[in-house]
Amino acid sequence: MNKGLISINKKIMKKSLVLCAGLCVAFAFTSCKSSESAYKKAYEKAKAQEQAQSADVAQTSAPVVTPLEQKPATQTTVVDNADNAVVRQESVTVVSGPALKNFGVVVGSFSLKANAEGLQGTLKSAGYDPSIVYNSERNMYRVVAASFDGKTDAVKDRNTLRAMYADAWLLFNK
Repeated sequence: MNKGLISINKKIMKKSLVLCAGLCVAFAFTSCKSSESAYKKAYEKAKAQEQAQSADVAQTSAPVVTPLEQKPATQTTVVDNADNAVVRQESVTVVSGPALKNFGVVVGSFSLKANAEGLQGTLKSAGYDPSIVYNSERNMYRVVAASFDGKTDAVKDRNTLRAMYADAWLLFNK
């Protein structure tokens, strides 16, 4: 009977042990489980911080606009841009037409003299006194519509000629 009692005690102890282990596991899982409301609160807090940061960024990145000053046209100053005009320096010799002054307004460049003479005729009929000059380094004939002693006058005439000859440019004879 002793043996029977021991085996019953062992069975009871095993059942008790399994039951206790089951209860421990159940308590462990239920105590670690976070509530849904805690997650919701954390999410809402993070969302509020994100919105606050984006509002701060929007306020700091707003463009700064300088107010315009309105002045009547009589108070506006126009600055002459003649000093910034590009001038090409070339060594040329006059082939036909008047001698060149310091600055010439070139309206055409040709490798054939006949083409340069055709443009010279067109300019003469328009009231100009053009010259044909030859650049031996480049083997080019340049048609100079007008020449001037000063750069400012040459720039003004070049700007006028650009209405008909968009590629007009300034030449300074070396």
